[in-house]
Amino acid sequence: MTREAFAAEAARLKSEGKRVVFTNGVFDILHVGHLRYLQQARALGDALFVGVNADASVRRLNKGPERPINPQDERAELLLGLKCVDAVCVFEEDTPIELLRVVKPRIHCKGGDYASPDVLPETPLVRALGGEVVILPLVPGRSTTNVVKKLAGGLPPSP
Repeated sequence: MTREAFAAEAARLKSEGKRVVFTNGVFDILHVGHLRYLQQARALGDALFVGVNADASVRRLNKGPERPINPQDERAELLLGLKCVDAVCVFEEDTPIELLRVVKPRIHCKGGDYASPDVLPETPLVRALGGEVVILPLVPGRSTTNVVKKLAGGLPPSP
C-alpha cells in the first residue's frame, strides 16, 4: 500500500470513530512471537496498521549481513495475510516517524525489547499528536535472530 493510501485509510477509519493502532518492524521471518505481538497490538484498537522497514533500511539497522532474508514486498504481503493486520506500508526511513506523522494513530506499539517508551525516537511525535506509546511483552526465546541462529546450527531445537 502506498504511503498516501495508508494515510487515507487511517483517516477514513478515524472519521468513523475507529481507534487506529500502529506498529512497525522488520518482520523478516514470521514466527509465533510476531503473531502474538501483532494480535496483542490489534486488541488495543479497531484497526492495526503496520509499517515494514524497507530492505535498505534493514541493512542500515545492522541486523546482520544476511538480512533481510525475505524481500520487503514479500514481508509486507505475509503480514497483510494475517487476520489481525488491516493495512501495511513499506517505509524507507530508519524510524517510522514519517509514517506516524501521516497516520496519527491513537496507539503506537513496540516490543518489549524496549525498556520504556522514552527511549524511542518517535515517542515525542506520538504524544504531540495526542497518542500513546505502549510497550508489549516479547515471547521469550522467539525472535528472527534465534531462528537464523537455529538454522545455522547455533541453537538447540525448540522444546
